[in-house]
This record gives sequence, structure tokens and C-alpha cells, in this order.
Amino acid sequence: MTQIVCGVDVSKRRLDAHVKPSGVFKSFGNDAAGIAELAGFCRSQGVQLVVMEASGGYERTAFLLLWEAGVACGMANPGRVRYYAEAMGVPEKTDRLDAGIIARYAIAKGLKPTEPPTPRQQRLKALVVRLRQVTDDLTVQKQRRSSAVNDEVLASINEVIALLKRQSRSLEGEIASLIDDDPLWAHLDAALRTTKGVANRTVARLLAELPELGIYSNKAVVKLAGLAPLADDSGARSGKRHIRGGRAGIRSILFLIGHIVCRFDKSLDAFRRKLTEAGKPKMVVRIAIARKLLVRLNAKAREARAQYAAAT
Repeated sequence: MTQIVCGVDVSKRRLDAHVKPSGVFKSFGNDAAGIAELAGFCRSQGVQLVVMEASGGYERTAFLLLWEAGVACGMANPGRVRYYAEAMGVPEKTDRLDAGIIARYAIAKGLKPTEPPTPRQQRLKALVVRLRQVTDDLTVQKQRRSSAVNDEVLASINEVIALLKRQSRSLEGEIASLIDDDPLWAHLDAALRTTKGVANRTVARLLAELPELGIYSNKAVVKLAGLAPLADDSGARSGKRHIRGGRAGIRSILFLIGHIVCRFDKSLDAFRRKLTEAGKPKMVVRIAIARKLLVRLNAKAREARAQYAAAT
């Protein structure tokens, strides 16, 4: 039986919905009222799955409210949808076409619903994102202070730095409390921090941005982080493997932490030196270290989850 899928092209103000295989199309406002209408439209069309792309956050409210309305939703990678469109001979882009392509892609790939994050998970992610923003702003202000020569400008910058530091401490406290108050997160936090060099901010980012840690296989988690080398072979030619896609935030923190962990972990440092002495490029070494570290953390998280499940 053919699955009935509604592809939704998301923009700031509008949701364009295209049902496949019927071809019915309709537009809705990207607000609570429009999303409620979209949910009713999907039920009337017998839609089994709504699929949308990640659109810089404009899709989040629709995704959550549709689930609350009992309509199953899934997420598609925008890049892969675009590749699919071009492969199907559809280089044009309009909102209606894009919605239809999303639906066709979902059917062809057999996409499944993406479970919505819990309110606690949403709050943790929001706080972690904000802490990262504040940290980045603090770095910028410190750089500006180093080149400031006017006393008034310097005073203004110092005032902003003081505010950002207060916000940073407050956010760190909120994040720590949120993790401590959740028994599973607290257990995972303790397990992950047994790796010397992995501190509280790293654990918070892992819990917020990679909740699959300890649930998925090593191979799947590495792919989610975009650290899996992808084959590029053809006939007798064996091309270089490259990484592509995945969660850039997780990847960047693992690059940084991998370098720190190597200072304390002899086996990981020996692995790094082996690659370096073999003449591997610096980026290849960074990727390999990050991948190996992620596999270790995934194993620790898997064991911690099993221990927690056995104790409850």
C-alpha cells in the first residue's frame, strides 16, 4: 500500500503543503492558527506522515504543534532533498515544487517519523545554544577591548563584558541544575566526565545536541556527527574518503576536546602520533581523533544507560 505523505515547504510566514500521491496542494500561515488548519487538512487527506526540511528554526513550531495535534512528522535533510530533485530532473525551485519534491523524497526513502524532543530536552538545548552565543559574544568583546584606546569606549566594553560574564555564570548554573535534576542525565554526566578532559560544557552539548548518544550504534552515532568517512570509489579507482554533513556543532566540540583529551589519554595520544608520523594531514588526524573519542563516549553512555535501566 502506498504511503500518503504531505511534504511541507517551510518559510518564515508560510507553510506550503503538497500531498502525494494525490497531488493536492494548499498553503497555510506559519503560526498557531495556520498549523492547526494544516493538521486538519492532513487528517482530511488521510496523511500518514508530514515531512519538512530543517529551515533555520522556522519549522520548529510547526513540527511540535503537529505532533501535539496527533499528526506524525519527520525531518528531511535539505541538501539531500535538493540532490534528489536534481536527480529527478527538477532543477527549478518554487515553494509548491519544493513541497512536492519533499513528499516524493520521503516516499522514495521510506522516511519514518522523528520523535519530538521532550520539553526538558528543548529547554536544555535552548540554554546550551544561548550559552554558546554568550561565550562567542564574550570573545568578540575581549578582542575589541584589546584594541580600544578611548577611555569611554573601554568603559562601555567592560560593562558589556561584565554583563556577559554574569549571564554566562547564570546559564551554566541553570544547565547544571537541569542535568542534576534528571536522574538519567546525572548518571550520563558522571559517566562521560570519567574521560579526563571532558568537562561540564562538553557533556551539556552532547546531551543537548546528540541525545542519541548511548542509544545508537557506534557507526550510526559517528554518521550523525558527520565523522564517517564516505567512500568515493569507481571501477579500479579508489578515491579519498571525505566526511560530509552531520551535526557541525558536535563535530566542532569533538575536534577541540579531542586535542585536550590526548594530553591525558596515552592510548589516544599514541594513536595521534602514529597518524602524524605516517604523514597524515592535520585535518585527517583531527577527524580520526574526534571519531575515536566519540566511539569511546558512546560506549560509556551505552553502559551508563544500561546501569541506570537495571537500577530503576
